[in-house]
Amino acid sequence: MEMFASALPALSDAWHMILQPEVLGYLVLGVVMGLAVGIFPGLGGIAGLSLLLPFMFGMEPLYGLALMIGMVAVVPTSDTFASVLMGIPGSSASQATVLDGFPLARKGQAARALSAAFTSSLFGGLVGALFLTIFILFARPIVLAFGLPEMLMITILGLSMVAVLAGRVALKGLAAAGLGMLIGTIGEADAGGSLRMATYDIPYLVDGLSLVIVGLGIFAVPEIVSLLRQDRSIAKDASLGAGWAEGVRDWVANKWLSVRCSIIGVMVGVIPGLGGSVVDWIAYGHAVQTTKDKSNFGKGEIRGVIGPESSNNAKEGGGLVPTLLFGIPGSGSMAIFIGAIALLGSGDIEVGPSMLRDNLDITYSIVWLLALANVVGTLLCIAASGGIAKLTTIRFTYLAPFLFMLISFAAFQSGQNFEDLLALLGIGLIGIFLRRFDWSRPAFLIGFVLSNPVEKFSNQAFQIASFRFRNSFEEGMTYLFSPIVIVLIIVTLVSVVLGIRQAKSIMAEGNVQAGSKRAPLVFLLVIAAYVVASLVNAQMIPDYNMTDKIVPLVICTITLGCCIILLAQMMLRPETDPIFADKERAGEDADAPYGLWPTLAWFGFLIAASWVVGFILALTAFLIAFLRVRAGAGWPKVLLLTACGVALMCTMAGALNRDFPPGLLQSAVDLPWPLK
Repeated sequence: MEMFASALPALSDAWHMILQPEVLGYLVLGVVMGLAVGIFPGLGGIAGLSLLLPFMFGMEPLYGLALMIGMVAVVPTSDTFASVLMGIPGSSASQATVLDGFPLARKGQAARALSAAFTSSLFGGLVGALFLTIFILFARPIVLAFGLPEMLMITILGLSMVAVLAGRVALKGLAAAGLGMLIGTIGEADAGGSLRMATYDIPYLVDGLSLVIVGLGIFAVPEIVSLLRQDRSIAKDASLGAGWAEGVRDWVANKWLSVRCSIIGVMVGVIPGLGGSVVDWIAYGHAVQTTKDKSNFGKGEIRGVIGPESSNNAKEGGGLVPTLLFGIPGSGSMAIFIGAIALLGSGDIEVGPSMLRDNLDITYSIVWLLALANVVGTLLCIAASGGIAKLTTIRFTYLAPFLFMLISFAAFQSGQNFEDLLALLGIGLIGIFLRRFDWSRPAFLIGFVLSNPVEKFSNQAFQIASFRFRNSFEEGMTYLFSPIVIVLIIVTLVSVVLGIRQAKSIMAEGNVQAGSKRAPLVFLLVIAAYVVASLVNAQMIPDYNMTDKIVPLVICTITLGCCIILLAQMMLRPETDPIFADKERAGEDADAPYGLWPTLAWFGFLIAASWVVGFILALTAFLIAFLRVRAGAGWPKVLLLTACGVALMCTMAGALNRDFPPGLLQSAVDLPWPLK
């Protein structure tokens, strides 16, 4: 009864909080932005939230949460546009929808597929919100009992899940997570202040890399470059056809499939680190297994749309469970969400057990916002379907320069240093090659995000355990191996075993064909060389600062072991093996009319010009040159689009009181805003 007595007032307070007009306005704004992000293939919630992250500094907590939840809720719905209309996965969580959604669109039944998908997404999102409400109510006493050993184990559980279940080659997922963790340890250690892979001669690296930059570099840059290389519109046909009512009837006829797949989505979302990389395939497999006539799957079976889309949205509610209750990201987008919450207001809101203890009303506000955003998002997606279908026929060449503009501006806001842009380009290169060779980018990002919690929890748990062991061996063991820790160890081991069994059917980057041995082998050797350099660097830390070196040493050892095993496998296996996956050898990247380096050079030109003359002048030259040379537009269109782009940037910066990257020219000449 005491549990209900404390929760019911918080539920009521949360409802009153979110019904404020300002909060609803930010929620709708987030939904609209999520809709805009979701229709571009590959951007998804991670890139969308990364764009929002710089603007969270000091924002009123409830407003910021409404903005982010609006985006988080609608992206898994709006990414269906790309999957159905374009035949391109809108995000990693909508890959399975392509299998039957796109064939339906080619048959002239796009409206039916979208209608069934949106209805399923709405239902799944509401199921996720309901589950989160109930789970928080009953789990609160358990969560508040979690100590440092328990938090460390659940962090390890998240790492083991994302590493093993993130791709066809399990070792690639593990190595990608290890690489992400190593990059996350760059800079000054929290415990003893030792520098890892950094020097005071380059002050930028002392503070480590920003989550904004890593999120944009790993996900947004590779997809923008890939689409730009195609030099075509995103979709060839904007026809939707009829069948909106038929799609709803399809969902009603398969409502129990939607219920089961929503539950699957919630349960997968609860497991830290899995998220969108696996949930749609599990739901799709369940839809196939529970259908008597399986012959129509892959050719336009509506159950192949309803199943994945139900689980896709439900996972967001499930993903908020480890995010809010434990501070462990349930997916890549939740990783960004955690970083953003810490920036809101005065920075006193912290996800994890303390949030349930001190901010239960805000916790339930997130739940209500999630449910409301799903309803608003679904209605907007249906209303915008016709216009979005036409938008996808615009050549991506006209969209790409403005996306480069936005991500450069967002990256600079994370640290207000020009090096932010260089870091974005560097991490973007890593993302491009991870995507090319079928290394899991979600695993990399989760590893990056969890590197700090792993180090913090392990160091603190070690210090307390050492004190307990001094009292008695039994007291130390009792502290380290509580019943919750033992259960989590068992769950971790079982999950690893099951994950290894299922890894072959999980394709983090789609069905990437094998190429030659040379390029994947060179990429592996480059990663191994970085791991060796990190190992040597960590070993040089003095032993009296053991807390600063032990975690990097362990990560390096495991990651290097994975690289050595992968190297041995590459030497022994034929070129047709999935371990040699290479998007440049087969598929749309191989057939692209433009090469990778000439395309990436345009982004490099924007960054280099910003260093010389500042961002606004560089942006003006970049847009004119790109639209005129690369897009082949006429001068009136070039000048109009350039003026619109520069005006948008100035309006955003002025409204948000943000600066632009300065260049050498600004240090020599006193220029007026926004040129200075």
